[in-house]
Amino acid sequence: MGDRRPRVWVSQPLFDDVVEPLGQHFDLTTTGEVTAYTPQQLAEQLADVDGALITLNERIGAAEIAAAPRLRAIANVGVGYNNLDVDALSAAGILASNTPDVLTETTADLGFALLMATARRITEAERWLREGQWGQWSFQTMLGADIHGSTLGILGMGRIGQGIARRGALGFGMRVLYHNRSRLPQATEAEVGAQYVDLDTLLAQADHLLLVLPYNASSHHIIDAAALARMKPTATLVNIARGGIVDELALADALANGRLAAAGLDVFEGEPNIRPELLALRNIVLTPHIGSASQATRRAMVQLAVDNLVAALGKGPDAGNPPSAINADAVNAALAGAAGAVAKKTDDAKR
Repeated sequence: MGDRRPRVWVSQPLFDDVVEPLGQHFDLTTTGEVTAYTPQQLAEQLADVDGALITLNERIGAAEIAAAPRLRAIANVGVGYNNLDVDALSAAGILASNTPDVLTETTADLGFALLMATARRITEAERWLREGQWGQWSFQTMLGADIHGSTLGILGMGRIGQGIARRGALGFGMRVLYHNRSRLPQATEAEVGAQYVDLDTLLAQADHLLLVLPYNASSHHIIDAAALARMKPTATLVNIARGGIVDELALADALANGRLAAAGLDVFEGEPNIRPELLALRNIVLTPHIGSASQATRRAMVQLAVDNLVAALGKGPDAGNPPSAINADAVNAALAGAAGAVAKKTDDAKR
C-alpha cells in the first residue's frame, strides 16, 4: 500500500471553489455550517490531521495541539493572528501563516467609511429618521464634525494605516499625524502625507483618531481612561484593529458623559458579544468585524491561505516556502533542535 495522504481540515464554510483544489493534494474535510468550537472540539479536529485552514474564530494554543502529532501547518485566514499561540506552535514545529497585503485597501476603505459615518453621525441620523422624529428640517439637526481639513491621527502605521493616511491626506486634505512602534522612512511619510509624533501629541491633537495597530500584551487597553482623557472632547475614535486595544467600559463612559464626541468600532473585546454599555449609546457606530468583507478580498484571503497550506505541506509551486509564513525561522530552529536531540540520543545508545 502507498503512503497515507496528508489530511487537511477546513474549520468554517469558506468559498467551495477556492478550497476544493486542496483535494488534489490532500484528504480534505470541510465544514458545512458556521461552527463555534470548544477547546476540546478543536483538539479533536486537529488530532489526526497534517494541516488546518482556520479563521479568527478558532483559538489554537498548546492544549489544542497537545494530541496532534501529525499537525505540521496552520493557515489562518486573516492578517491578524492573536488567535494563535505562535510560540506554542513554533515549539511543536508547526508552521503558521496569515493573509497580509490582499486585504489592505479594502480594510482601509472600511476604516475611512467608519470615520466618515462616525464624524457625520450617519447611523445616529438614520435611526432618528426611522423612528419618525424628523418632523421638520432644522438648521441645527444632527450637526457633526468636518473631515476635510481636520487632523487625522493614526495609531499603528503598517500597510492599512498607510492606506488610510493616503485617503486622508490626498483625498480630504487632512493633516495626518501618526504614532508607530518604529518611524517610517521619510520617503514613505512623504508618499502618504503623514507626520510622526509621540503618542501624547497624537492623542491631544487628533480630531479623528483611527486605531490600526496589532494586538499584543503591550497594546492591550492602550486606549484606556487616561488616554481618552488626553483627547479632545470633540474628537472621534475609530477602531478597526482588535477589540482588546480599547478599554470599552472607559470608552462607553467617555461617550456617555461628553468627554468624547463619538466612536466607530468594527472590533470588540468579547466579540461576537457586545457590551450593553456600548449598545445603549447613540453616538457610536457599530459594525460586526467587516473590515475585509468584500467579495473579491475575502476570496483573495482564502486563496492565499490555501496557497500557504499547500506550500507548508510540501506541495505546489511554492513547496516548502509558504508565501506568508509567520514563524518559519522559529519552526526551523525547533525542528533542528529536535533532530539534534534525536541524533545525540542515538549516539549515546551506540556507546
